[in-house]
Amino acid sequence: MSQSITSRAYGRMPDGRAVTEYTLDNGRGLSLSAINLGGIVTALRVPDRHGQAANIVLGLPSLEEYLKPHPHFGTIVGRFANRIAAGRFTLDGVAHQLVLNDGPNSLHGGAKGFGTRFWDIVPLTAQEAGGDIAIELRYTSPDGEEGYPGELRATVRYTLSTTANTWRIDYSALADRPTVLNLSHHDYFNLSGEGSVMDHRLMLPASRFCPVDATLIPTGLADVAGTPFDFRDGTLIGERIRQGHEQLLLAHGYDHNWVLDRGPAHQGLALAARLAHEASGRVMEVHTSEPGVQFYSGNFLDGSLLGSGGASLRQGDGLCLETQHFPDSPNRPDFPSTVLRPSEVFRSATEHRFGIG
Repeated sequence: MSQSITSRAYGRMPDGRAVTEYTLDNGRGLSLSAINLGGIVTALRVPDRHGQAANIVLGLPSLEEYLKPHPHFGTIVGRFANRIAAGRFTLDGVAHQLVLNDGPNSLHGGAKGFGTRFWDIVPLTAQEAGGDIAIELRYTSPDGEEGYPGELRATVRYTLSTTANTWRIDYSALADRPTVLNLSHHDYFNLSGEGSVMDHRLMLPASRFCPVDATLIPTGLADVAGTPFDFRDGTLIGERIRQGHEQLLLAHGYDHNWVLDRGPAHQGLALAARLAHEASGRVMEVHTSEPGVQFYSGNFLDGSLLGSGGASLRQGDGLCLETQHFPDSPNRPDFPSTVLRPSEVFRSATEHRFGIG
């Protein structure tokens, strides 16, 4: 089967702009579908050990449902992925107040973060994509949007390799004023294509994580050794999630940032996670240029939403592995900086490599 990029009308935004769903097919069994709204990945089809493809990301059945509040299914998240305490930070002596949308905090860029915005999508030629197949998404965030300083021009590229079953995300951005930036992607993965992810085996190459307070703001760093947060050797997600550990109780499961053991001198992409599902044989490795990964076990899926397959989405039906800088970094000088200045180009990359275990 040959590689292709196809498109279909997906509906219209409230202001009348047409939304298009683009589908990339790498000719090797891997395909990805995405729409203008939020850069949302509506489907990601991956073959199992028998070559049968299934959609391994949770989604909603229509544009109308995506326009309603939802827990960031498949979205680009920004300007700042994860939480900023009290929605406040100070940069170069100037205090900035963000929109609060997660109790006392700002989450994933605010009430109208990047996942709610209209992105222009441009299919790329094979030459532009280096022989692979890709689409480029573009959005300009105006100065002051959700409280963030500076105009920000963001570009996100989704690429499917034509030689391996790999989905790569490349982020880049330019700002005209000093600002903070932390971009990620909020896919809910389920390698079985249905049911619970509690039987998935997860490996995280991280010896430290960020404990959180009652509002899920990091309080510092802690060792994973001897805790349910030690995934270095690979553990079934359901094995320890109901243990009475204080951090699991605060977050109603896993919803924490892991500090990757990549070393300060490591350049390029490093392994961030390995997820495996024995029954289907599907394996996903996540490699990233980012220093951390947020593992979220779908704790707040409450059955109130119907997924694209028609079933109600409940706790543990999907999990997120959000490659990122650490939560609340603008208020934590001890964390890697998320400051972006006009003289700099923001760049970040994450690959999802699929195979059979």
